[in-house]
Amino acid sequence: MPLIGYARVSTEDQTPLPQSEALQSAGCVEIFEEHASGGNRARPVLARVLERISKGDTLVVVRIDRLARSLSHLLEVIERLEAKGAFFRSLQDPIDTSSPQGKFTLQVLGAAAEFERALIRERTKAGLASARAKGRVGGNPGLRTKDPAALRKVRLARQDGYMERLNETAQDWVPHVRRLRPDMAWEDVLRIINAPLPHDRHWTQSRLLRAVKAYVRDGFLPAEVLGRAGRRETEDRLPAIVAAIKGADPEITLQAICDRLESMRERTPRGRTSWQPSSVRMLLERAEKLGLL
Repeated sequence: MPLIGYARVSTEDQTPLPQSEALQSAGCVEIFEEHASGGNRARPVLARVLERISKGDTLVVVRIDRLARSLSHLLEVIERLEAKGAFFRSLQDPIDTSSPQGKFTLQVLGAAAEFERALIRERTKAGLASARAKGRVGGNPGLRTKDPAALRKVRLARQDGYMERLNETAQDWVPHVRRLRPDMAWEDVLRIINAPLPHDRHWTQSRLLRAVKAYVRDGFLPAEVLGRAGRRETEDRLPAIVAAIKGADPEITLQAICDRLESMRERTPRGRTSWQPSSVRMLLERAEKLGLL
């Protein structure tokens, strides 16, 4: 099983060299280094690692906090790895999802996270009940009286919260939208985005459009991505999809592209459901002739 190392430090003044040396000693065949805050989930190097990692690979870090600062983020990353048939290992923590003991530790962590969420819910309910018993009504007084300033403040707060949640998933969809729109129809862009993601993180078209419009409004994406897609010849559609997958990961193998197309339930040029590397190679050659690569 190939071991893929990931080393992270928070600032440019720090060096990931000690982590990289430990990962190399552990047998990692590739090591990716990143300078980024652990609280920032939208890390481009980590996103690239999670996109490239394949079945049977193991993502290795020196310590858990090098990968994630929160339990929810850690479990999210491990779920993405498991969806690809890959594993996770921390050198200094008792987590190795390729072993029964590591899986058990992960289950304990998951149960602890759910228990913590349940406690928060119960404390919130108890606080509201206590306030009602004392004659106090929960909530913002300005909202109860429909004060315009209070309503605007809440609206802005909700908008900020929505943007924060979008930023956590930006690596999943922004690069694809930036590359593929408006040349490709939203239906095909959506399928390309969802193909590598676990089912519980799949996007719907309406949700994706709302996210894109929010990013265009704030200047994170150009307005052109919302333009109407031009009509594409039927025989050019498959080369365009294959070119899009290849463009997202230039190092992806022909077999990996086959797996991606099958997960998208895309049929071969002859209408079959099982893809072969030779068919993908043919489509890549056509895409190159069309100027799509």
